[in-house]
Amino acid sequence: MKIAIITGASSGMGREFVRQIGCCGQPLDEVWVIARRKERLEALRKESGLPLRVLEGDLLKETVFEQLEDLLRENMPEIRMLVNAAGFGKSGRADEIFTEDMRIQTEMIRLNCEALTRMCGICMQYFSKGSRIINLSSAAAFCPQPKFAVYAATKSYVLRFSRALGAELKSKGIVVTAVCPGPVDTEFFQVSGAIENAWKKRTMAEAQSVVHRALLDAKAGKQISVYGFWMKAARVVSKLIPHRWITAFGQWN
Repeated sequence: MKIAIITGASSGMGREFVRQIGCCGQPLDEVWVIARRKERLEALRKESGLPLRVLEGDLLKETVFEQLEDLLRENMPEIRMLVNAAGFGKSGRADEIFTEDMRIQTEMIRLNCEALTRMCGICMQYFSKGSRIINLSSAAAFCPQPKFAVYAATKSYVLRFSRALGAELKSKGIVVTAVCPGPVDTEFFQVSGAIENAWKKRTMAEAQSVVHRALLDAKAGKQISVYGFWMKAARVVSKLIPHRWITAFGQWN
């Protein structure tokens, strides 16, 4: 049995990956979807062109990982694609967020970094030549971001982990792609806080377009997928301008 596994599948980018995964060029028998909101996952059955297997669970808790490992051992599938789309962000000064709720920042690290890494590890023995891993990073990974400090740091981890993992797995024919979009029109900002930066508002992208680009880039074997002219430009600028200048600008922007 050939499958894809998608985390964070109940909304946003994860949900869009479920909708488009059938067009990725990988022959799939099932898509295993993981998220907390079971009713949303069940509703996705009507939108997916492939059979779904629903795993309800919170990636900050042990239960869902145990359930996944049991299913993998029982079914011994060939994982053709793993999409790590689960994650969240919270904007604002780090000290103020710590004062509001200490767990927000630490849970962001656990979900964005630890859970993603663990998913890769659990699935590793079920990959084969031609399998793809897509990890949702962000353009925030390109440089430190005041007022988004922890989130940007977690996405920097995802980007660098993905590139290193891809280098390690290259000899096995397994491709790892880090997806680095700018602002995307999803429910993300209901948690992180509304966008106040005018430039970010102007560069807002649609999830459908970002996911389509990501699947094409993964199919082409690219290490990084960046959607849109402005985010590609931001990546270049982040390499040219000292980060101390960028962070100084971010303090008053």
